[in-house]
Amino acid sequence: MYTPKHFEVNDLQEQLAFVKTFPFATLVSNGDDGLNAEHIPMLVHVDAENRVVLQAHIAKANKLWQNLANQADVLVIFQGENAYITPNWYPSKKVDGKVVPTWNYRAVHIKGTIDFMHEAEWKLSLLEKLTNTHEQKQPAPWSISDAPQEYIDRLQAAVVGVEITVTDIQGKFKLSQNQSAENKNGVRDGLAEVQHPMVDVMQKISS
Repeated sequence: MYTPKHFEVNDLQEQLAFVKTFPFATLVSNGDDGLNAEHIPMLVHVDAENRVVLQAHIAKANKLWQNLANQADVLVIFQGENAYITPNWYPSKKVDGKVVPTWNYRAVHIKGTIDFMHEAEWKLSLLEKLTNTHEQKQPAPWSISDAPQEYIDRLQAAVVGVEITVTDIQGKFKLSQNQSAENKNGVRDGLAEVQHPMVDVMQKISS
């Protein structure tokens, strides 16, 4: 990923926090059937050996686990908010006109090696962690134990686990950092005017 210095995010904790905030990922691979992309939610954690690991699952009917060997290299893309930035939001436009449209966005790219997991205990543990993570803000969180055991057993048998050992992480937060303070504020105000959710992110870097 091309990342000018202005937009680099190198802090591991900031990168992982972003992944946890935007867990719905694009998993890109190159297997026996050529290039492939899957869209799946992922969990990230640091294991006992200080490895950063991503975990997820796919349907057993998905041929990915058959077309891609264990330990194959993969790319996982996590994307956050993004917004078109019009030159009309830059105060400097009125001064010299030397502005052009752009796009602001946040993304983290993770490279790693993939393994497919078939053990029932591993898959059940993953499903419980996924459920607990995404249900925790619900008024009455749903639990796997709320469903009949026979039903859960049948469903977990119909999925294949995915574990990716991370080898490289790149973060890019393109938030007008290369603009003047006035132009940053102009972008923030423009996003606020159109009620774009990215305005909250811009609040942190404009002044």
